[in-house]
Amino acid sequence: MNMLSRAQNERRAISETTNHHQDLEKALLLCVRKSRKNIERLADQPKSAAWAADGNYFAFPEGFYDIGNWTSSFFTGMALLAWRETEDEFFLKQTLRLAPFYREKVFQRFRDTHHDLGFLYSLYSVALYKLTAEPAHREIALRAAAVLARRFNPLGNFIRAWGCMDTEEHANMAIIDSLMNLPLLYWASNESGNPAFRDIAVRHADTVLKYFIRPDYSVIQALRFDLKTGQPLAPDSFCGHSTRSYWARGAAWAIYGFGLSYACTRNEKYVQAAAKLAKQFIAQLDNEAVPVWDFRLPPGKPRTRDASAAAIAVCGLQELARHHAADTDAVLAKDRLLNRLCREDCLDSTPECPGLLKCAYGDQPAYSSWGDYFLMEALVRDLKGVEAFW
Repeated sequence: MNMLSRAQNERRAISETTNHHQDLEKALLLCVRKSRKNIERLADQPKSAAWAADGNYFAFPEGFYDIGNWTSSFFTGMALLAWRETEDEFFLKQTLRLAPFYREKVFQRFRDTHHDLGFLYSLYSVALYKLTAEPAHREIALRAAAVLARRFNPLGNFIRAWGCMDTEEHANMAIIDSLMNLPLLYWASNESGNPAFRDIAVRHADTVLKYFIRPDYSVIQALRFDLKTGQPLAPDSFCGHSTRSYWARGAAWAIYGFGLSYACTRNEKYVQAAAKLAKQFIAQLDNEAVPVWDFRLPPGKPRTRDASAAAIAVCGLQELARHHAADTDAVLAKDRLLNRLCREDCLDSTPECPGLLKCAYGDQPAYSSWGDYFLMEALVRDLKGVEAFW
């Protein structure tokens, strides 16, 4: 390569880097703008839908999804990221308006909770305590961790995913999403000095590693256990196409979840699992970059894309890079995915639409609150180099 060609390539690389950075900054500003409206909407009426075909999360039937569902805190998490980014007290004030509902959920209606207490309280009470050091947030977060710990089955070494604790329904089931709920337990153990929280989290993470990860590093979405022996029975599936399929968002949960378990325990087996899961995930991506919602769809099935799986995977790859000498393929995949998500055909910039990421649900085109949150988290981490709230 002659000197002129080398100089041209260097200028092109600088231009592409600058454009990439500008695209990310533009997307982050859009996240902040939409969060400003969404957090006020949620505080005005503390109910929200998990997803919406048209992106309007707040057009829901009366009584649909109260603050106790698993998605409410994706709105509060975005607002707190926006507060940390802009220092605009509006975001904090709106988020604090929801405090009574979060307190009530774990102190009065705790029997109705699910394992998603980690999603709910890591992105609300734990985040608020980390940002403000107010003891009230610590108290609520520790209570949430204690309630979550009650769902642990010591015979099978798993945290029960769904079902009220007073019922038999789903008493024998755990799901791959659970890995994202464990940081609440790790945090509670460090904060309280009680090793029981950490022990439960580790034992559950080990169970997921042993039984949910196939030899080829694809993942099982759900698994049933024999409540008399604690042994696994058979896989189940509520999100993937079938029990034998390879659900893209589940794989992304696993990459990020094991990365976070490593961050909290420094157990090398977790970061090694995250790295192998990431390698297999990346191998499934095609020229579109955004993954098909299930990597093992039968012929003829619509190959709907899931941008939320891409956003979660970016966060997982970012976490992996913090602790592991990520290979070039992983770094390139992270940049490629994030850049793809920030393109106009993926993002909805319409001010009237609460949603951000189009086609971020799964087997049908829809927006999702979790897709929006993880996109914003990925942008903040990439642009600012700050840690997430987990």
